[in-house]
Amino acid sequence: MYRAVITVTLRPSILDPEGKTVEHSLHQLGYENVRRVRIGKHIELEVDAGTEDKARETVENICSKLLANPVMEDYTFSLAKVEEAAEG
Repeated sequence: MYRAVITVTLRPSILDPEGKTVEHSLHQLGYENVRRVRIGKHIELEVDAGTEDKARETVENICSKLLANPVMEDYTFSLAKVEEAAEG
């Protein structure tokens, strides 16, 4: 079993109105030193795969087919092997 931690963000060339709104709000709260706020998605999931390579392939497919829009978004992920909890 592998745990994947995935981050999906807008590409640098894509405008981020939500990020701009958060940046503006932070400035209103007195955080004038904050710049270039970008908003993204954080996803965690577990993959039951026999090998790390198979888990990596599965997560890559999930990201490219569902979680990220390849025209507008980039994604990164990390994998870690997790021990399955004993049932019973």
